[in-house]
Amino acid sequence: MIAQAIVALARLISGANVRWIGCAPDTRQRIYFANHTSNLDTVVLWAALPPESRALTRPVAARDYWTAGRLRRYLATKVFNAVLIERKKVTAHDNPVEQMLGALEEKCSLIIFPEGGRQPGPDTAPFKSGLYHLARKKPDIEFIPVLIDNLNRILPKGEVLPVPVLSCISFGAAIRLTGQETKIAFLERTRQALDQLRQR
Repeated sequence: MIAQAIVALARLISGANVRWIGCAPDTRQRIYFANHTSNLDTVVLWAALPPESRALTRPVAARDYWTAGRLRRYLATKVFNAVLIERKKVTAHDNPVEQMLGALEEKCSLIIFPEGGRQPGPDTAPFKSGLYHLARKKPDIEFIPVLIDNLNRILPKGEVLPVPVLSCISFGAAIRLTGQETKIAFLERTRQALDQLRQR
């Protein structure tokens, strides 16, 4: 019931128009990677998935943000079943990639934000290397680019109360690591796939 209420509220606030441009909704294991401009990104993208896919999909989220307060911690652990990762003091024993691989071994899909943090403008920042390491370890999993457009105007950085504005969530065509593709080449190709959704 709580999850359904959050989905309804996220859709109401964001007014999100969901477009499946290069792929169709599916329950197969996927990694949805998206641009990051707002604290609402995780919730709105998760809510944009059909119920069957949503039930199998875990957002990857910053532990320090989602454990700051009982409400966030409850939502992260009990509603979203998020993979909470360390983003400031990464160690060999607390490695985000290993945590994500563990979730993938459980046959979950993931939502990740490879820029590593929220960006102030519309331009997509260079991707962190985690996306490449996941693709190398799990070459059979589909990587789906997801462009989140206009959410930064709904909840700008530093604001607490959202302002309802229409937004758009666009799902692109699946990507896989090819042959001997280098880390730099793969990360640039995935970033460009995200940017190309802006023109469609």
